[in-house]
Amino acid sequence: MIIRKMFQFENTHIVRGCATKRCRTSIHGHSYKVEALFESKSLDNAQMIYDFGLMKGNMQDLIESFDHSVTLWNKDDAGYIAAMKRYSDRWVELPVSPTAEQFARVIYLMVDLLLTNTVFTNGEGKITVNSIVVHETDRGYAKADSADTYSEAMGIINPNNIIFSMGVREEWGDIDLWSKILSGEQFTNPKII
Repeated sequence: MIIRKMFQFENTHIVRGCATKRCRTSIHGHSYKVEALFESKSLDNAQMIYDFGLMKGNMQDLIESFDHSVTLWNKDDAGYIAAMKRYSDRWVELPVSPTAEQFARVIYLMVDLLLTNTVFTNGEGKITVNSIVVHETDRGYAKADSADTYSEAMGIINPNNIIFSMGVREEWGDIDLWSKILSGEQFTNPKII
């Protein structure tokens, strides 16, 4: 069975190397909608795959890291990256270009790592990320699954190269959330929220 949770964020970026001149030469923004689809073959004690309320903690913090942030590609012009970091409190630096396709892959990776480190406390079975759909506009989206996210042909995303500004991290429930996820630290879900 598959369930879906919708997240939203406002973000700005520039997409170097694309065909559209406006997108590759001008900073611009989108109102993103992110569909996170989860899959399991069993139900928890409440007969749900995963309580949507539990997604309002660390998972929401990670996805909303992109909200009101500028997303930077670490291979972009060094002067541009430095200026954006200097004049924006909230930024995320990625090892891939901030396209809808790469947002879908990056968010899949982040949520997958979080779930891998989560200790479930309400009888949940094995829960996996089925896919992440990133709507960049009302008319266009990108969808990534495990095969896409971990594809050598698309380029392996090193999670250690996903960097969140202090302005982003200070708004998380745990300022060290991402470094704890990367180190494999376990997160125990609360029994009651």
